[in-house]
Amino acid sequence: MAVAQGGSGRRRGRRRGGKRPMADINVTPMVDVMLVLLIVFMVAAPLLTVGVPIDLPQTKAKELNTDSKPITVSITPAGDIYLGDKASSIDTLVADITAQAPNGTDERIYVRGDQTANYGAVMKVMGVLSAGGFSKIGLITAQDQVK
Repeated sequence: MAVAQGGSGRRRGRRRGGKRPMADINVTPMVDVMLVLLIVFMVAAPLLTVGVPIDLPQTKAKELNTDSKPITVSITPAGDIYLGDKASSIDTLVADITAQAPNGTDERIYVRGDQTANYGAVMKVMGVLSAGGFSKIGLITAQDQVK
């Protein structure tokens, strides 16, 4: 009886003529896409805020987490009233908000008053909103900068 030498007869190493699939993951294209997305979001994020420039007063209160896009009313130092980024007047403010509010008078409304704006103008806007049936009215402030 003869015994074959050299093992099972299989060749060690790569096969001739055939290419094996590459097992490594090429992450370079994924990193490129992520960096482009990061730059796009960094440029777009400041543009998503309300367009009326207001110098908000600073407090140590924590931020509120909300899921829906809030309705914001802004009062400038000159006393001009803006609903979002569109000018409005005190007389048409409740009608304009009612047209935008999907939940009616249960909608949360944020009032942004410039810190140099007249306190009476801010309270007048809040009074008109309250008289219009809106009870969920909040004031927006900037986070206090720790020095």
